[in-house]
Amino acid sequence: MIELPVYRWGKVYESIEKADVVHFETGEQVAKIHQANAGQVAMDMRQAKRARDSLRQFSIDQLIEITKKAAELYLNGTLPIGGGTQSPAEFCRMQSATTGLPEHMCKANMSKNYFVLTHMREVLEALTRGLPFDILSKGYGTESRGVMLSYQANSPVIGLVLPSNSPGVHTLWMPVIPLQVGLVMKPGSSEPWTPYRMTEAFFQAGIPRESISLYPGKTDVGGAVMEHCQRSMIFGSQATIDKYAGNPKVQVHGPGFSKILFGEDEVDNWEQHIDLMVDSVVKNSGRGCINASAIWAPRHGREIADAIARRLGPIAPLPMTDPNAMLAAFTIPGVAESVNNQIDEGITSAGGAVTEVTEKYRGGPRLIQHERCDYLRPTVLHSTSPDPEISKAEYMYPFVVVVDCPQKDMIKRIGSTLVCTAITKDPKFSQELLDATNIDRLNIGAVRTVGLNWLQPHEGNIIDFLYRNRAFQNSPPPAH
Repeated sequence: MIELPVYRWGKVYESIEKADVVHFETGEQVAKIHQANAGQVAMDMRQAKRARDSLRQFSIDQLIEITKKAAELYLNGTLPIGGGTQSPAEFCRMQSATTGLPEHMCKANMSKNYFVLTHMREVLEALTRGLPFDILSKGYGTESRGVMLSYQANSPVIGLVLPSNSPGVHTLWMPVIPLQVGLVMKPGSSEPWTPYRMTEAFFQAGIPRESISLYPGKTDVGGAVMEHCQRSMIFGSQATIDKYAGNPKVQVHGPGFSKILFGEDEVDNWEQHIDLMVDSVVKNSGRGCINASAIWAPRHGREIADAIARRLGPIAPLPMTDPNAMLAAFTIPGVAESVNNQIDEGITSAGGAVTEVTEKYRGGPRLIQHERCDYLRPTVLHSTSPDPEISKAEYMYPFVVVVDCPQKDMIKRIGSTLVCTAITKDPKFSQELLDATNIDRLNIGAVRTVGLNWLQPHEGNIIDFLYRNRAFQNSPPPAH
């Protein structure tokens, strides 16, 4: 039995209270996780400065090289875990068993994390726009034009309240250690595996143990991490986004409401982009905030919806070990049924403006219920206008609404959008999209919403979040 301990600045702490982690299909106990409490977090944060001090023994260049070693260990090594060891295959098996994500998707997310870790120099050079790294380390320095600059760390550590929905989100915090900032993590209850494996990979590669804390526990632990860290990152629902809106100390990652927009000039060529649309909806089982939840078109909406439904409708649950499995399981009781009911109610309340197109290609119900888990089969809706509430929905499985809307109304009607792929060559429409403040990541042309460029910021630049640029001058030394 694997027992995952609490790490308090790298020191193993075994608690009396432990939480069971079970296989979502069989109910078999696969691990016990020791439970931290809010008081421990508050006490330990008094020593937060030591985390950054330990990392500043190394230059950022040195930390980048250590991160590359950690990447190899993470992807290919057999690493310590809970008093035993874990191979990459065992890691994927465990992660799949507790999250409901097919094993091949777990492996793909490992490769994604590995890519970021091994390209950390390019990532940081891009995010800093070529700023010499020693300016971040020393706090001041001279850039290429001879201008004196000063950057100050906003916090010695960053607090992370991590989710359980997709292992791919961990790429967002991987640049933190190379930036000489410590990690304080509250792992997701069913996806502790990536934080623990990555932590051990960092330790084995030579990162100081006192730079990382892991606090598995109940919701009060997440609250304590948010309260006591001067900078924190949290993943959650729209309610979480609303709660921390405007708080400069918190970077929130929630639903993406990512979309594909067809311009008037390209919508008649929609058939050329079927693969792009399908991949944007279904990759990683639709669990990511970068998956497309809506496709907006000035015409051909019903035809587009039908073509996507023809591809997605037949997809059904397969065993987690099957390399062709495309659906993740809903492992929390009642969630899939609730989502299924919300969709049916949304269609009904639209009064005929919304129709489900996948039904005729599915050959069975949308909701598949098993004894210990549920599945939702892919769902494609068509809405004749942006008015119905269901046209603005996003769910954690392959779900998409094709919305009829004139191009002139799209930007003001789409709402907040994390990733927008605009299939257009119209320079006027392109400029309007560039000016739109409700769009975060913008792709103009045939780019999948899930096709991230890691040299671009994701929902805010982590450099700007962790460091602040301030004025600085120093007088020349006195003449002798």
